[in-house]
Amino acid sequence: MTDKETLNAYAAKAQDYAKRFTSSKPDLHLAAFMLAVPSEGRVLDLGCGTGRSTAFMIKAGLKADALDASAEMAEIARTENNVDVRVAGFETLDAEGVYDGVYANFSLLHATKDEMPEHLARISKALVPGGFFHIGLKTGTGEKRDKLGRFYAYYTDAEITGLLEDAGFVVIERSFGADAGLDGTVAPWIILLAGKVI
Repeated sequence: MTDKETLNAYAAKAQDYAKRFTSSKPDLHLAAFMLAVPSEGRVLDLGCGTGRSTAFMIKAGLKADALDASAEMAEIARTENNVDVRVAGFETLDAEGVYDGVYANFSLLHATKDEMPEHLARISKALVPGGFFHIGLKTGTGEKRDKLGRFYAYYTDAEITGLLEDAGFVVIERSFGADAGLDGTVAPWIILLAGKVI
C-alpha cells in the first residue's frame, strides 16, 4: 500500500519537484521507450509525478494513461502539463493485456521489497505479449527513508533483473548513473528497458 509519509513529503515539495523537470524534450531513456512501443500504441505512465513524461508521450502520438498516488502531483500534471491523472496506488493496476508499454520511472522504488514481485506481476499482466517495460530504481541494498521522510527500496542489478525474469520479462537495455535527488543527496541509479516474453 502507498506510504503516507512519502505522500506527505511529495505534497509538501510538489512545486519544488516540478521545477526540477523543465526540459523541452524527452531524455534519452524516455525517447528509447517511446521508440520501442508501436506508434499510436497505448502506454501507462505508472507513478507519473507531474505528468511531464506523459505529456511527451501524448505529443508523440501515443495513447497515454497516467497514474500517481499523489493528489498534489496530479494537480500539477493537470494544470501545467494538461495530463489527466488517476490518483491511486500501484496496487490498483488491474488491466489485462491492454498496454504496449508501461513506464515506471523512479516510482516503484517507493514500494516495499515484499510488494515488488506482485507489482511486477500486475505490470506483466497489463502488457500485451511483447510489450515493453521501463523501470528506474536507485541502486544499493535494503530499505530506508531519505532526509524528507520518503520510503525507498534499493536494488542491485542482479536483484532487479532476477525479479523481472520471474515476472516474465527479459532485459533489453540497462543504463547506470548517479544524480542528486529532491533531498539533495547524490544517489546511484539503474534504468532497465525490458520486454514481456511472448
